[in-house]
Amino acid sequence: MDQDWILQKKETRRAFSKSTWVPLRAAVDNEHGNVKNVGYSNEFFGCGSVAFSPENREIADKLSWGDIGLSRTIGPYAYEDGFYSAIDEYQYNDKEPIGVHLVLELPLPVVGGRQWILNPDLVAALRLIKEGAHWVRPEENFVVVAREILDENGEQRLIEIKREYLLDYLAARNLALRLSYYRQRVENVTALETSHYAGLESHQEERDGGRYELLIRDINDVFGGSWAIFRAWRTDVDEDEDAPVMGPETNENTDYESSRGHKGGYEGVRVEGEFWRDEWIDHQGISTRVRGDADKNLPQFIVETDGTRLASSELNSEDIGRWLWFRSSIVNELLDLRGFSLGWYTAETGCIKSTSGYSIHFGINSSDLITIYAYDIARLPAWEQHIWAAHNVVPDGKVSSELLDSQVKAQPASTHAVEELLFEVMAMLEKGFREAFDVPLFTHDINRLEAMKHISRFASKDQASLLRLAKELVRMFSDRLDVRELRKLSTHSNKDKLGSNKLLEDVLAQKVGPEKARKVFGPIAGAYDMRVGDAHPTSSKIGDALKLAGIDNSNSFLRQGEQLISNFGQSIWWIGKLLFEKP
Repeated sequence: MDQDWILQKKETRRAFSKSTWVPLRAAVDNEHGNVKNVGYSNEFFGCGSVAFSPENREIADKLSWGDIGLSRTIGPYAYEDGFYSAIDEYQYNDKEPIGVHLVLELPLPVVGGRQWILNPDLVAALRLIKEGAHWVRPEENFVVVAREILDENGEQRLIEIKREYLLDYLAARNLALRLSYYRQRVENVTALETSHYAGLESHQEERDGGRYELLIRDINDVFGGSWAIFRAWRTDVDEDEDAPVMGPETNENTDYESSRGHKGGYEGVRVEGEFWRDEWIDHQGISTRVRGDADKNLPQFIVETDGTRLASSELNSEDIGRWLWFRSSIVNELLDLRGFSLGWYTAETGCIKSTSGYSIHFGINSSDLITIYAYDIARLPAWEQHIWAAHNVVPDGKVSSELLDSQVKAQPASTHAVEELLFEVMAMLEKGFREAFDVPLFTHDINRLEAMKHISRFASKDQASLLRLAKELVRMFSDRLDVRELRKLSTHSNKDKLGSNKLLEDVLAQKVGPEKARKVFGPIAGAYDMRVGDAHPTSSKIGDALKLAGIDNSNSFLRQGEQLISNFGQSIWWIGKLLFEKP
């Protein structure tokens, strides 16, 4: 340790009113060694907090560490006259609640210890859920809003909240949070003169809105001193009686003894720096999450071919009559976020379901851009709008025709997305296989919603990602095929050496012949070879694999991805049709 450490000048300059995280309650220490011996060190941070309304601010200004710190009891209390003080109420005097605890304390006398509880009203108002040591807000991409730190014994030592969300809650309730905290640093050294603290003297000072005190004392003065013991007992108990009864206590039936002594001999010097400060965390009058105030930091979006932009607030009308254009990369970025999913309505329209509860209806236009009615974006939460705004581009390729069919003409197209068809034909093949052979086709089921995130035309952005899409298709279909059951159905002479695709192809060949079966399996085989190309991107076989998969590499990569999924799905459909179709 050094003088900067014990003097805490860096720490005292930092205010929680400007910090990202604000402690609501804390009792954190970092202790090393025996407190009475040289070599001992400890760093402690304690904090208490109470939220107050403006009418009680004058009283609250007088409250400090002894009033709202860790020594303050937090708990409900029932008075004999029927008055009840709830656990979240801070009482200045009896029956005089003037503040609100944001962290509640529940003593656990039976099992030992205590439990800190984040105020349920705060949790409900911000719509948080607890995940491990974090409280997260699902509506904002599961952002961590509050968190706790536990010690090695699992006991809570700190609960803190992100200031942005705290201010939102405080504004909704028109409260200000008063913090009172204490920092202590201690080190026991052999002698002051030979330590890092040589030249320091005990002193007190007002500093950075708080009070600092440096104490330099002999360890013996702190822990040494005299002691006394007094013991008193009853002398009139007859231990042989079956039901002894003792009378009132008197000098005749009691006795006592006492002893005194001195304890000392501790060597070394204790250097201790302490800092106390009280601080207000004031809201800014805006509560977009809890109260639903208008957000003043919303993005602008391009609405005209000349790059003209309009503020989100101007687009937030169902009758706005404008569309927005976005790069297709927005879909993958959103699907990478927890809780988002992709669904399809027609071949070129679908929806992105967000954690905010909205389903964003989109269309794909002739330029492979995503087009969306402006109002559908403008009503999203601010954090989502900013993600969309980063992918917003100048209008190109007109509005998706199928989106206009649905939203303007009220005549949705009767087409189907290749992604949806793929999963449908795969389910049909699985059902037909069970009915025809009474065995499962796949070893396990898949989560369709999760699989759709990885198997979509949007996953194909370049050749490398196109090859990865092929890998996902193979993983979803070929790698799930039940090789053991297929081997039982196969009549191939080398069936013990064949992989899943070849075994299923042989089962089909038994009915339609090897040549036709090989042709049907072409796109599946091509996708399998593309998967190999993903691991070896310089392979000269990639071109052959693309050709076998039926992909026209003159198309955009998005359309190549669509073609890959389509051809793969058609192969599966033909397998089912040829296997189970009655002559």
